[in-house]
This record gives sequence, structure tokens and C-alpha cells, in this order.
Amino acid sequence: SIANSIHCNLLPSPIPQALSLPFIMNFSSIALRRLGATATRSSLLRRGGIALSSNYSGFVSSRHNYSTTSKLMADSTMDEMESGTKMYMSLYPEGSTDGGLRLGNIVPDFAAETTHGPIESFHKWKEGKWAILFSHPADFTPVCTTEIGRLALKYDELKSMDCLVATLSVDPVKSHEEWLKDVVAHCENDIEVKFPIIGDHDRSISTAYGMIDPGTSDDQDLPLTIRAVFIINPENKLMLTLNYPACVGRNTDEIVRCVKALQLSYEKSIATPANWPNNHADIPIGDGERTTEYKGSVFLLPTVSKEDADTNYPGYHTCEVPSDIPYLRLVKQEHVK
Repeated sequence: SIANSIHCNLLPSPIPQALSLPFIMNFSSIALRRLGATATRSSLLRRGGIALSSNYSGFVSSRHNYSTTSKLMADSTMDEMESGTKMYMSLYPEGSTDGGLRLGNIVPDFAAETTHGPIESFHKWKEGKWAILFSHPADFTPVCTTEIGRLALKYDELKSMDCLVATLSVDPVKSHEEWLKDVVAHCENDIEVKFPIIGDHDRSISTAYGMIDPGTSDDQDLPLTIRAVFIINPENKLMLTLNYPACVGRNTDEIVRCVKALQLSYEKSIATPANWPNNHADIPIGDGERTTEYKGSVFLLPTVSKEDADTNYPGYHTCEVPSDIPYLRLVKQEHVK
């Protein structure tokens, strides 16, 4: 049984100083309440995080190498704007104090057996790339069979976006290989499953990623992992999670949309509105006039300073609102492609 826990080492954060007025004016009230009024851009960028390590069977038992993160960032497509993605990502700690896995955290590394052969290190396997880790409750179950089929149909599109895919359940690899014949036969489209399926038979990966409770899984007749989706950026940071119960299948179109949105935010220092890209189809622009020119537009990240906004996105539109706070800064879709 799994009796060990993930160990966390907290790195100290420097004492922040006063925020500049332009930064305060361009930052959302939610973020300001979280940070207080005493953080600077430089202090945010210097912030430490938490390194995860694990001594589970099959795991790479080493503290995260922050010089590796720096190299990955140097080689990545992250926007170089200092007040943009760099600062926004610094708001998320790289680890948690209680061992839980949360957005912005460095995901645990692991070794695993898969339908495509062994993965010696998950971090090394996906080095410098985006990746999706997609768990399913069990082989030879109806909803999972359709999900793997639909994900296979999206694989080439995700690959063209430089995004790797790996799926997982607590079944052994041999079970996966036998079950994949059913997956291919049942799918109404002609498919080939080109991504690896991980056999997490000792439940170590599922436990480390919070997909299963190590305290109760041994007592369950069928210890199912939840339907989880983890989208991980090139620096091995968790950017998005989706959790579904065993009885509800996932929408793979939404997963692809999320990857597109995350990559666009990462590369352009923007945030995608609700229902993007089907958003802001008709908006007021003053003097009683309206326009459809901003359909599919995006917002500048709240951290982006006015100076950086004017330099990098001249002509952006600031939506007028009763508060008179200039935080709804729209950029047309064609300006971020």
C-alpha cells in the first residue's frame, strides 16, 4: 500500500515594496486584494515557490530543479513583456504548503510503463512542450471507451499545436492494450490511438496528482480515478484542471479550446473572455454607436501596464463601465495571431 506522502520545501519570499500607481490602476481588484498594496513587479518576479518531490514507487525522487525551469523559460514561447505573462505567472506559487496540486504548481515528475513503452521521466518526456495528462476511471467501461476515441480524433490537431497527450488509469498496460481494440472498433470514425496510455497499477501517479485518495483506495472494490484533465505548460506548471465524475464524459472540443486559449495567453499576455472566441459580437463604443469589429477579441492581462499596452497593442479598446476603472482592455483577434 502507499504509505508515503509528497514532501514540500517552502522557499522564502522577499518582503514586497510599494506598487507603482500605473500598475495599481491596471490591476484587477481581486488580484490587489490577494497581494495587498505592498507588492512590486520586481518582488513578484523574484518570488520563490515550493518544490515537490516524492518517494512513491516509480517516481523520480528529486527536488525540482529551478535552473531547469529558467532554461525552459528561456527557450519557450512565453511573451517577453515584463508586466504581462511573466508577472501574471509569478502570482501563482510553484508549490503548495499542504502537498496539494494547484494551478501554477510544478507538477510531480514520475516514471511509468505505457502502451508506447516506458517513460523514464514525465518532465523529460514533455520537455519544452505543452502537455495534457488525461485520466480515465477504468478500462472496458462505456464512457471511457468513447472519450479515448474522441481524444484520438483530436490528437493531430493538438500535435500541430505542439501539445503532447498522455492518458492514464490504474489498470495495467496489458489491459490497456487489449481494451484499445474495443476503443477503435466502437468509434464511428476511423481512428488510430497515437498517444501513450499509462498503467498506474500502484496508484502512485493518481495519488500524487490528487485523482485518488490514498487513505481510502485500498478499501474500495473498484478504486476509480476521477475523470481529470491536467494541462501543463512548457515549464511543467499546471495551468488548468478539469474534474468530472465517472458518469459524465468530457467534451474534447472544450479541451482543445482551453489549450488554444492558454497558449495564446502565454504567448501574447492576454486573457480570453467567456465563450471565446464567440464573444463581444456587438458592443457599444460611445456616442450611442455599436460595433461588431471586436467579435473574438481578447483582454489584456490585468498585470499589463499602460506603457506596455500602448507599446505592444496600440489602438486597444477600453470598454466604458460605471466604475470608470480602465480594466476592460480589448484587443482585436487579428492583432494577437
